[in-house]
Amino acid sequence: MTAETKQAKDGASSSKDRLIAVTLDEDSIGRGNPDQEHERAIAIFDILEDNHFAIPGRTGPYALNLGLVENKLSFAILSPTGDPVMTHLLSLTPFRRVIRDYEMICESYYNAIRTASPTQIEAIDMGRRGLHNEASETLRERLAGKVDLDHDTARRLFTLVFALHWKG
Repeated sequence: MTAETKQAKDGASSSKDRLIAVTLDEDSIGRGNPDQEHERAIAIFDILEDNHFAIPGRTGPYALNLGLVENKLSFAILSPTGDPVMTHLLSLTPFRRVIRDYEMICESYYNAIRTASPTQIEAIDMGRRGLHNEASETLRERLAGKVDLDHDTARRLFTLVFALHWKG
């Protein structure tokens, strides 16, 4: 299914309601280990391939810079030419528990893929996906009324939010 077909099927309002660039604030993150860098790169690639990111009352597309500002999550939204559109600062409090739990399960997952049986890896990965879904729904709730995201875009953005905390 093409992205255009998927958007039409999912009821997305327009192909302009999307992100065309995503960056992580370099001051907020450190270089990660190879697993972390790989997760970040995949999340950005996947977001750019297919996403729904709309600001009520505005027309995209948009660029996004994610970062941490004074211990808050910063969504700096820009026009395609780099002009500021708006910035949303979100408290990290609703994410703290899930980020901590997600970090522990990711460590277990990366250790398991090197030594554990396929059944053990699958069980850990199911738990990891469940936490990821919980975090993405929290992100969607926190951005409600400000930014409209689909489920997959929220999941991929949470991967990047997590990258801001999981420093190398």
